[in-house]
Amino acid sequence: MSLILRAPGRPRSLRRIRAPRWPVHALCLAAALACQAAWADSALEARQARAREDRAALRTQIEALQKRIESSESSREDASRALQASEQAISDISRELAELDRRETVLQDTLRRLDAASSEQSGELERQQQALAAQLRAQYASGLSPWTALLSGRDPQEIGRELAWLAYVTRSRTQALDALRATLDRLAGLRQQTDDSRRELDAVRADVRKRREDLQDQQAQRREVLEKIRARLDEERGHAKQLQARDARLGNLIQELDAEIARAEARRQAALKAEAERRAREQAERARAEKARREQERARAAEQARRIREQAEHHVQEEQPAPQQPDEAGQAETQAPPPKEPQPGGAAAARIEPEGGFPGLNKGLPHPVAGQVQGRFGTQRPEGGLWRGIVLRAPAGTPVRAVAPGRVVYAHWLSGFGNLLIIDHGKQYLSIYAYNQSLLRQVGDVVARGDEVARVGATGGQVEPGLYFELRHNGAPINPEIWMRQDTK
Repeated sequence: MSLILRAPGRPRSLRRIRAPRWPVHALCLAAALACQAAWADSALEARQARAREDRAALRTQIEALQKRIESSESSREDASRALQASEQAISDISRELAELDRRETVLQDTLRRLDAASSEQSGELERQQQALAAQLRAQYASGLSPWTALLSGRDPQEIGRELAWLAYVTRSRTQALDALRATLDRLAGLRQQTDDSRRELDAVRADVRKRREDLQDQQAQRREVLEKIRARLDEERGHAKQLQARDARLGNLIQELDAEIARAEARRQAALKAEAERRAREQAERARAEKARREQERARAAEQARRIREQAEHHVQEEQPAPQQPDEAGQAETQAPPPKEPQPGGAAAARIEPEGGFPGLNKGLPHPVAGQVQGRFGTQRPEGGLWRGIVLRAPAGTPVRAVAPGRVVYAHWLSGFGNLLIIDHGKQYLSIYAYNQSLLRQVGDVVARGDEVARVGATGGQVEPGLYFELRHNGAPINPEIWMRQDTK
């Protein structure tokens, strides 16, 4: 908005007074977007940091708990300690063999593709050689050459046509030779790749043979250990007191795990509450600062418009007989509406516990492994005591899968249960997997329903392979067969 003031009756230079227009909208919007992006990044980083700290804290607590359990148990014979070491070594070697088998499969597929490509290039080479040979035979049979054409003494036009045809044949032969040379280079490269892949496959197979020999040695050592302690285990199975001690040991472990999980959940909720309060305080502070800034901008714009209006009125009174009314559009334009408050944003961290915790268990769970059910829940055990879970008979090495999403809270060897894995599903629900040959997950890992977590075995002094499976709620065992689907798929 401009005011042009001129004195009547005499020339005068134009005096132009401009009301400045401040880019209030642009500045406010840029500041809001910057605050929103910075707040979103910090919120995501804070959540990821909390998840890592929770996992590290849980692992530290579980390791301390395992040390307390091992120190509180009565001393065992050297044979029992050797059994634990042997079964843990078998678990580790089985995991390495699975990885080597996957590598061998990939290399075999690569070799099949290279062999197919080599066969294709060999066929192309043979075809090109035959075409070149046919060209040479045809030229030889025709008896044509540049020298014979030039010395024949025939019509020059006919000689020129023959020479042009010979030039075309020569170019075609050169192109055929170039294509033949390129095919030979590609074939040599494929053969080099094939040789490299075969050497790598041989190295992998050598590693597989070595690890299988190690596995056989460990299994033989385990059999020797089992022979040493079989008599003692048979005697222990005859006493219900020993069985009750094992159940009490597992019960104490689960109770301590429940307490640790409850404390971790309380800490997590407290951290979430503190974070929410901090965010609310920051947002309120930002809102107050933004409001004060907008009020300051409005006051500054109004003051500037007032000064411009007073200056214009002063000039009009001095130089014009009739005062002009100043245009107040500039003042209206400086009063911009307040920008919208930034909304928090951010992406959820991948593969961490859900915001509200795990939902617990519902009926209709899948079987952790397909197999015949033995030792049903609540029935009398042959060696005394009651079954707290079930045993699913399955071949050694069969994958064991999680029945619901959760987090691994225990993954270690325990006397009487062998390689033991426990998953917390939230709402005080736990699932227990024992007698495993291999444990494929570690403490703190978050698993989904159907994820492979272990391999069926016969650890902990068992004779036949199978999976011992329990479900517990609030520390008490519940019947797994009621909670699982009737089918075994």
